[in-house]
Amino acid sequence: MLHLEDFRHIVPDATLAEIYARARGLYGKHVVHVNSTYTGGGVAAILESLVPLMNDVGIDAGWRILHGTMDFFELTKEFHNALQGKKLKLTPSRKKLYLEVNENFGRFTHLDHDCIIVHDPQPLPLISVYTKRQPWIWRCHIDLSDPQPDLWEYLKDFLIKYDQVIVSDESYLKPDLPVDQRLIRPAINPLTEKNRPLPESTMAAVLDQFNVPRDKPLVTQVSRLDPWKDPEGLLDVFTLVKKEIDCRLVFCYNVATDDPEALRMYDRVFRKARKVAKEEDVLFVVGNKDTLVNALQKVSDVIVQKSTREGFCLAVTEALWKARPVVASRVGGIPSQIQDGETGFLIEKDDTEGFADRIVHLLAHPEEGQAVGERAREATREKFLIPRLLSDYLDMLNAMFGNHVA
Repeated sequence: MLHLEDFRHIVPDATLAEIYARARGLYGKHVVHVNSTYTGGGVAAILESLVPLMNDVGIDAGWRILHGTMDFFELTKEFHNALQGKKLKLTPSRKKLYLEVNENFGRFTHLDHDCIIVHDPQPLPLISVYTKRQPWIWRCHIDLSDPQPDLWEYLKDFLIKYDQVIVSDESYLKPDLPVDQRLIRPAINPLTEKNRPLPESTMAAVLDQFNVPRDKPLVTQVSRLDPWKDPEGLLDVFTLVKKEIDCRLVFCYNVATDDPEALRMYDRVFRKARKVAKEEDVLFVVGNKDTLVNALQKVSDVIVQKSTREGFCLAVTEALWKARPVVASRVGGIPSQIQDGETGFLIEKDDTEGFADRIVHLLAHPEEGQAVGERAREATREKFLIPRLLSDYLDMLNAMFGNHVA
C-alpha cells in the first residue's frame, strides 16, 4: 500500500504536512475515478498511484474500468484522434454504439459516490445514464486545442451537465464551454517500478533479458506506437543522425487495452525501419515491464519525444526525473515541463533536421547532456511528482464541496 509518508525524503516535509491539512475537510468522502483501461497508458499510471494516496489521506476513493467492445474502442480511439484535430465522420450508428456501451456499463455499476471523476472521452456519457445527485468532473488528458467541430459539439451535449472540466495545459481551456474549468498538470510517482532507483546490476540484467546491447549510444523514444507520436518521422530523424554518429534507435512501446490502432501502426513503422536502417540499429522493445522502461530510460544517451500532438506526455516527465537529456517537440503540454536549453530541448514538430542536429550534438557532448539532465531532475522534483498532483486534487475537491482551506 502506498503511503504519503513514503515521499518524506523526496519532497520537503512541509509539503507533505500541507497535503495532510488539505485532506481534513474531505475525511470519509466517497470519490470514484472512472476510465477505460487499467494498464498501458498515462491515465492508468496516474490512477494506480493517485487512488491509493487519496485513500491514505482519509478519502474513500475507488476506481472503475469501463467495459467495452472492440468496436467501441475503435470508435473512441477515433474520438481521441478527432479531439486532437483529425477528421471524423460522426454517424447516428456511431453515436448509438457510444451510448449503448455506457448504458450497458451503467446497468451493473453503481455510481452513488459523493463525487465522480470521469477520465477522457470513453466514459463521458455515463453522466446521462445516472440520475445526477452529486458533482461530476470530467478529467481530459487529451490535447483539446483544436478539436474536430462536429465531435466537439456532440460531446458538449454531455459536458454541459458536468460540474467541472480539468485539462492539462492552459491552451486546452475552452471559451465555448460554459462549464467551470481548471488546470491540473499530471505527475509521476518516483517510487514505482518504472521510476525508482535501479542498481547497475539490475539494469544490465534486464537489458540483457530483452536483447538491448549497449555497445553503441542509445537514442530512445518511450511511447505508444501512435500516429501522434510520429514514429515514422523519428525514423527520418534517425537516418540523419546515423550519418554523423554510429548509434542505435530504440522504440520502447506499449499497447493499451483501449488502443486497437497500435498494432496496425507497429506494422507500418517496422516495415519502414527495415528499409532505412540495419535490423540491429533499430530495436523494437515491448515496454510492458516497468523495470525495462526504467532501465532503458536511465541508460539512454538521449531521450526523444517527436510528437505532433501531446496532451502532456508522462514519458517526458519520467525521462526528466531520471536526469536524461530530452529532445522533444514543442507541442501540447511538453513545453510546460521543459525550459528550452536549461532542462531539455524543444524543437518544432516538423523540423527533422533540427531534431537530428540536437541529438548529434548531445551524443558528441555527453557532459552537456549530463548537466541538462541534472537540472531537469530538480525541476521535476519541484513541479511534477505525485504529491503535488494529490495536493491539486484535494484543492479541487475542497472547492467542489465548499470547504475553506487556509
